[in-house]
Amino acid sequence: MAALETYASTNPEKIQTDVLLKAREACYKARDAFYACLDKESNKKPTEIASVGLLYPVDCKKSREDYVKHCRASWVKHFDRLYCKNKKVQRLLDDGGQTRRGPLSLPQPYTFKPTSGSST
Repeated sequence: MAALETYASTNPEKIQTDVLLKAREACYKARDAFYACLDKESNKKPTEIASVGLLYPVDCKKSREDYVKHCRASWVKHFDRLYCKNKKVQRLLDDGGQTRRGPLSLPQPYTFKPTSGSST
C-alpha cells in the first residue's frame, strides 16, 4: 500500500485513462470488431501473425490495429489467448465425437524381461 501512496504523491495529476470506463468500453468494442472480422473472414488464408501465435487474414489488419491501439498490450495478449482456447474447445466439441469415441488408448509401459541363462 505504501508503494501506491508513493506513486500517487509523485504523480498527482497523472490519470490512468486506459482503465477508465470509456477506455475499457472502447477496448472491448475494438476487440469484438476484430474477432467478428476473424469469424467473417475465416475462409480466407491467414497471413498475418498476432500475439500468442494467433493468425489472421490481411483483411482484418485494420481492425487489429484499432484493437491494439485501444487496448493495453497485456489485455490484447490475454484476450488472444482466451480466443484461441475457446476456438480450440469449440473445434473439439464440433468434431462430433468422431475421433474421440471409445476408451483412450494409452501407451503401454515398457517392461524389461530378463532372459534366462547367462552367457559367461
